[in-house]
Amino acid sequence: MINTAYSPTPLTVPHGTTVKWMNGDGFTHTVTNDAGSGETFDLSVGAGVTVSHQFNTAGTYNYHCTIHSTMHGAIVVN
Repeated sequence: MINTAYSPTPLTVPHGTTVKWMNGDGFTHTVTNDAGSGETFDLSVGAGVTVSHQFNTAGTYNYHCTIHSTMHGAIVVN
């Protein structure tokens, strides 16, 4: 993430993939699942920090930043 945005979005990956998010901004973001996305994750990502989550089941997983309401992303798992 950079400039208060997730990139790329959507990101398409095969099931079993561990997705990593790296915060290139100078402030904290979160990677938080949207309600009903079928997967639960809520990751705090400090400036310069990388976090990850493994997606094992096919589907579309929408997520957002709880701090910055304009930040939204999606992972499409095949």
